[in-house]
Amino acid sequence: MTGLLVERRGAVCLLTINRMPARNALDAATSHALDAAITAAEADPEIGAMIVTGAGDKAFCSGMDLKEAERIGAGYGLIPGRGFGGITERTRTKPLIAAINGTAVAGGFEIMLACDMVFAADHALMGLSEVKRGLFAFAGGIQRLAAHVPRATALAMIMTGDLIPARRLYELGVVTEVLPGKQLLERALAVTHAMLGNSWQAIRNGRELYELSCGMEIGQALGVGNAWGKATLGSADSREGIAAFAQKRDAGFGQD
Repeated sequence: MTGLLVERRGAVCLLTINRMPARNALDAATSHALDAAITAAEADPEIGAMIVTGAGDKAFCSGMDLKEAERIGAGYGLIPGRGFGGITERTRTKPLIAAINGTAVAGGFEIMLACDMVFAADHALMGLSEVKRGLFAFAGGIQRLAAHVPRATALAMIMTGDLIPARRLYELGVVTEVLPGKQLLERALAVTHAMLGNSWQAIRNGRELYELSCGMEIGQALGVGNAWGKATLGSADSREGIAAFAQKRDAGFGQD
């Protein structure tokens, strides 16, 4: 059975973790396949964004394949410099959207937290269960909770390993949208395709400025934004967008 399915949906690369008997846990081979697929999508000028999801409706990803880890040792799904599944520590230029079709646990939750938008089925549960296995979520889970989730909630998740519903993480601003599972992938694809109707260059620059701004004080972040903004104001996409508005037509942006 192929552990990862890679499909093209227009300008979107759809990545489906396909290990349902293992609750879509990543063995080393699937982790490396996911890393390679994202690397290829990043390099493909005809792909504007990626969506990662899981097969079935039970699990998005349950983290590291513990049965494999018992046989060969833990950590073989960690890609040097890019993290678990090639996602949790990767520096990307293109949006990565999560469609959480079921439980997102441990490394699966870390993958989710590393994504730019998160669409979740209303039955999905999420959390960091590593402490129940003598581990802790060092590949990005704890760090991103620290940055985005209130302390009491984050530490409860980190120290108890208990799972919480998608709706609660939506309330905390971690999940973009919660919807019935049958609508999940269709909605994620629709939003992603609509997003890619905008300037890809502007999407890329806006995303990168956000990431940089998270680590800066506001004055420094405004200075970086202004420097980038001057170049943006003279860009081909900016001229096209302004002309399209003035002429009451849809903009025809380039893809570079």
